[in-house]
Amino acid sequence: MKRNGFLGRGLALSACALLLCLATTGCGYNRIQVRDEQVKSGWAEVLNQYQRRADLVPNLVNTVKGYAAHEKDVLTQVTEARAKVGSIQVSPDMLNNPEAFGTFVEAQSELKSAIARLLVVSENYPQLKADAGFRDLQAQLEGTENRIAVARNRYIQAVQEYNVTVRQFPANLTAKMFHYAPKPTFAVEDEKALATPPTVAF
Repeated sequence: MKRNGFLGRGLALSACALLLCLATTGCGYNRIQVRDEQVKSGWAEVLNQYQRRADLVPNLVNTVKGYAAHEKDVLTQVTEARAKVGSIQVSPDMLNNPEAFGTFVEAQSELKSAIARLLVVSENYPQLKADAGFRDLQAQLEGTENRIAVARNRYIQAVQEYNVTVRQFPANLTAKMFHYAPKPTFAVEDEKALATPPTVAF
C-alpha cells in the first residue's frame, strides 16, 4: 500500500515537472533570454566602435593643430564633444532607459558633426592634407564610421527581434511577469536633413 502511495506521488511529481517544462518552453521565456543576449552583444559592439572613434580624436586634433592652430574654435568643439561623450556613464541599464539612451546618441551625433567640421576645415590646408599621419587618421576614421554603421544596423535588428518577441502572445505575458520591456533603438540621425531634397548644381 505504501509502495503505491510513493509511486503515485512520484508520478504526480513527474507530471508536474513535465507540465512546468512545457509551460516554460511555450511561454517564450527562453526566446526572450536569447533575444536579450543578442541585444546586449550588439550594444557591446556599438560601444566598441564608438570608443574606437573617440580614441582617434586626440591624435586627429593634435595633427590638425600642428598645421592650423588658429582654427581654435573647431578644435575646441571637437575636444568638448569628445569630453561630453566620455562623461556619459554607460551601463547595461541604459538599454532600458530611453532618456539615457537618447542622451548617449545625441552626444555621439555631436562628436560626429564636430569631426566632420574639423575635416572640412582641413581642406583649406594643403600641407595638412599631404601629411601621411593625417591621411592615415582620415582613413581610420572612415573605416570606423563604416564599422559604426554596421554595428548600429546589427543592434537595430537585434532590438527589433527582441521587441517583437516581448510584444507577441504568449511571450508578452512572460515578459511582463519578469519585467522585460521593449528596448530603445537608433533612429535616423538627421531626419530634417532627409526631408530636405538635395541641391543639384550643374
